[in-house]
Amino acid sequence: MSLLSVSFRAPLSIRCEAPGSTGVGTPEDESHKVAARLNFMRQNARDSFRRSWVYPKFNQVSRLQVSSRHGDHPIRSVPVQVAHELINAGHRCLDVRTVEEYNAGHVEGALNIPYLVKCGPGMSKNHKFLEEVTAEFGKDDEIIVGCQSGRRSMMAASELLAASFSGITDMGGGYLAWKESGLPTVSAKQASSQQVL
Repeated sequence: MSLLSVSFRAPLSIRCEAPGSTGVGTPEDESHKVAARLNFMRQNARDSFRRSWVYPKFNQVSRLQVSSRHGDHPIRSVPVQVAHELINAGHRCLDVRTVEEYNAGHVEGALNIPYLVKCGPGMSKNHKFLEEVTAEFGKDDEIIVGCQSGRRSMMAASELLAASFSGITDMGGGYLAWKESGLPTVSAKQASSQQVL
């Protein structure tokens, strides 16, 4: 009981006076001062929560690497410039676009296994996608997954993570962002002429 009365009375003893005031006020003035002080304390508590928990969490996320979620599997996504550096460092590139898109231009050294295939006027899922990827890549291989704009690659990356591929990284923005950034590309014609030479 004494603890309750102390904690209840403590805010009443706080004086929030304007400079030059006499310090004498009505009970209504005191209740307004108490309400103002409680609001101030609540605001400080919210701000300190944001400073101590929310903002550091955002600061931990690099601008170069964003983690999003598809189902229960976190998908690491990086901009095309970072994907280019990773490929130069030894990561393999999996292009999940259609064969026609791939032949029109692709990342040099990328392996094409379509995630969606043309089916009449529309597209349907390549039912052999996991089987074909498993035939070319190991479960622990570092793989950069890319498509035209980034949507199919996210779906493919999610499926690969669900199938226990551990080194999956999505190339954010896809081939369009790669081209816009001026990164090196090759077409099917260029690749065949290089093989002849």
